[in-house]
Amino acid sequence: MDTNEILTVQKAEYVQGYVLRILFSDGVEKLFDFSTELSKGICRKLQDLNYFKRFTIDPFTIDWNNEIGFAPEYLYENGTPA
Repeated sequence: MDTNEILTVQKAEYVQGYVLRILFSDGVEKLFDFSTELSKGICRKLQDLNYFKRFTIDPFTIDWNNEIGFAPEYLYENGTPA
């Protein structure tokens, strides 16, 4: 990825459990398991699987009700190849 280019999430789809398949603006696709995030602060809301599945894509990343979002770089660096 060009270091001058801003990394964004282009698409995300639910896979299973707390895993999403994420397509980034550089064309790379990764799986991210959010289960390790569920005990941290406001992210506890994501424990409700129905709430977790109701994510949207804002102009930069995955978002839950304008309350919870993760930096695209964090998702990219900590995701696994899809």
